Amino acid sequence: MPSQHEREHLPAEEQAVYAISVAAELAGIGIQTLRLYERHGLITPTRSNGGTRRYSGRDLQRLRRIADLAAQGVNLAGIGHILDLQDQNTALVRERDRLQSDPPGS
Repeated sequence: MPSQHEREHLPAEEQAVYAISVAAELAGIGIQTLRLYERHGLITPTRSNGGTRRYSGRDLQRLRRIADLAAQGVNLAGIGHILDLQDQNTALVRERDRLQSDPPGS
């Protein structure tokens, strides 16, 4: 786990700063595998003005989750469904938490 000093110098989790080669290395997958995941719609990197792929810390987390599911034998279509359900669940939990912290009529 990074120290406080190291965390202060890391980019924000949503900031897309990693090139494809760095993202692949940090996620522990090959560049061609990363491109395959992109072709299947499992990951959508931000693009620079010049069209270069840029990955964020969140993208790296997603890539690790994809790799874990693939290692468990889940095919790419199944991984897509799992990730969609997880994304929907996360959105629902956020909305629930937002509503609980700011009840209607307050």
